[in-house]
Amino acid sequence: MALRQAGIEARVYEAYDSTADGVGGGLSIAPNGLRALSVIGADDAVRAVGLPMDSIVIHSWTGKRLAAFGGPSGMEPQRFVMRPDLYRALYAEAAGRGIEVAHGKRLVSAEHLGPQHAPTGVRAHFADGTAAEADVLIGADGIRSTVRAIIDPAAPQPRYTGLLGFGGWSDHTGLASTGDAMYMMFGKRAFFGYQVFPDGRCGWFANLPHPTPMSWSEANRTSPEEWLRVLRAAFADDRMPVLDILRKSDPAEFVSIGGMEDIPRVPTWHRGRMVLVGDAAHATSPSSGQGASLAAESAVQLARCLRDLPAEQAFPAYERLRRERVERIIAAAARTNSDKAAGPVARVLRDLILPTAMKLLAKPEKMAWQFDYRIDWDTPVTA
Repeated sequence: MALRQAGIEARVYEAYDSTADGVGGGLSIAPNGLRALSVIGADDAVRAVGLPMDSIVIHSWTGKRLAAFGGPSGMEPQRFVMRPDLYRALYAEAAGRGIEVAHGKRLVSAEHLGPQHAPTGVRAHFADGTAAEADVLIGADGIRSTVRAIIDPAAPQPRYTGLLGFGGWSDHTGLASTGDAMYMMFGKRAFFGYQVFPDGRCGWFANLPHPTPMSWSEANRTSPEEWLRVLRAAFADDRMPVLDILRKSDPAEFVSIGGMEDIPRVPTWHRGRMVLVGDAAHATSPSSGQGASLAAESAVQLARCLRDLPAEQAFPAYERLRRERVERIIAAAARTNSDKAAGPVARVLRDLILPTAMKLLAKPEKMAWQFDYRIDWDTPVTA
């Protein structure tokens, strides 16, 4: 959509045969993500499927309130949205603008066209035997990006954060609405977050320390009922209403994502006429609460650069605009993961330090650098 607004025709080649209806759990869209979407007029479509999340309240396993914080004053709240709803909203918005999506096109290789020192385009080859040619190839293909490996065969692989991720919905918990606040808890053995909405439904997520990585398929060989039992055992000693929420959780709406991962730094974002965007370039763990928002920012900035500069200048300009910011957020999320996966001794130290640390970090101005990011679409990008 951003490329279309920049006057550039683009086509999406989607690896999967079908759409992603019903796939995934809950996530947040931060104010900066909504602002990036507003540049291309797609923000209202996301607001319509999201619920406001104005603040985060953090507790220890004893029930002690450690901190409460929200975005800077005057900024709209984050939105809690289910990934299938976000997907449908953006897919429909793109389709309504005439943007074509070709399904069942899993990329297997790509090569440059034209002289080696000054390529004029790219040819992409797909697993079904077909190919496509264009001026540029943008790899928006996630944390296990095929395009990233084509650009740089030595590119780093995803790093396991030491945590497994789960999520779900609970009905009739008997808990009062948390308003627009998400409650989070550093438990004795695991981390938990939940928000009770005015209709009584409760959306929740859990991060469970686990010594070895586990893929999505491996995690989903275990039934939702068994994982819920494991989680109830992990939170059995915590003095927050986690057990009530888990007991009322619907196994049919349970989501297991397996090991949570990130990539601290991708050294090479582009080569010739190929470039990376989103998790392919800057995969942060879910603990950041910024993955989808950063992807929206990068998509809009990349389109802006391609609008104003030839590819050989646009890609370095795009990287200069984005790298420092995204790597700072990835590093901050990694520190959060370390706190979530703390062992018995480290947990005691964490619980002693957190109240003081949270008083400093919970100030809105400390979060402004994340949430108050703005894209000046109308200002030309220079090399």
